[in-house]
Amino acid sequence: MSASITPHVRGAGLGLRRALMGPLADAVPDPEGIGFLEVAPENWMGVGGRLGRQFRAFTERFEFVTHGLSLSIGSPAPLDEGFVRELKVFLDQHGIHDYTEHLTFCSDDGHLYDLMPIPFTDEAVEHVAARVRRVQDILERRIALENASYYAAPAQQMSEIDFIRAVLERADCDLLLDVNNLWVNSINHRYDPVAFLDGLPLERVRYVHVAGHYEEAEDLRVDTHGSPVIDPVWTLLDHAYTRIGRAVPTLLERDFNIPPLPELLGELGHVRRIQDRHPRERIAAT
Repeated sequence: MSASITPHVRGAGLGLRRALMGPLADAVPDPEGIGFLEVAPENWMGVGGRLGRQFRAFTERFEFVTHGLSLSIGSPAPLDEGFVRELKVFLDQHGIHDYTEHLTFCSDDGHLYDLMPIPFTDEAVEHVAARVRRVQDILERRIALENASYYAAPAQQMSEIDFIRAVLERADCDLLLDVNNLWVNSINHRYDPVAFLDGLPLERVRYVHVAGHYEEAEDLRVDTHGSPVIDPVWTLLDHAYTRIGRAVPTLLERDFNIPPLPELLGELGHVRRIQDRHPRERIAAT
């Protein structure tokens, strides 16, 4: 299968956490090192002063993607269009093309401070798809939604994969493929991760996430982003590239227990070595 999406970034990327800004201060983009960086835009929108200038220095040197936390695309509350407009200003100011979010919700009348599962129903498909189309209109960008980890499926009327496929098709948006989330869900909800991946609309993959997780029990994994990536997730990443037909941009997530930069770069090197087994991505004109 060949992908129809031409990415705006390439190679292996790293999540930019504030703890890494010092160690990365003198880093430069390098196909053999850090190809791109990712941030949650909510953490940087409106930030000025010294920290804002430091962030601007990074966006002037590196290509960036953004992965949001608070759009709450599945919320029953009205879409926060004011936030989306502020987000567009931020993306435009920093020359960032890619914006992704979780296929979840995190607010109703107030913020829930967690990523909650959307019921897998036809009604939810239509609700989410309409909101995605509105976000894309305001941002003047196609967005991508991430297959999220979840631990319960309230009011389920269809399978997870059918829900994801239906939302992406009705919204006409892209997929942020998180292979760790896929692996975690396959353990917790007892399905074949390879068959699940093969059933996704891989032609819509914008880029990929890999991360570590916590083994709570033999039949329970918790998505933490706080440990190294395990071998089955690396294997699933390799399979994803094979099915997509090329090595799409891939982001290593690490949100806490952040090791020294050389250790992170070593794990990023594992991403590149898997990518080297596959044809390389083309880069979109900007």
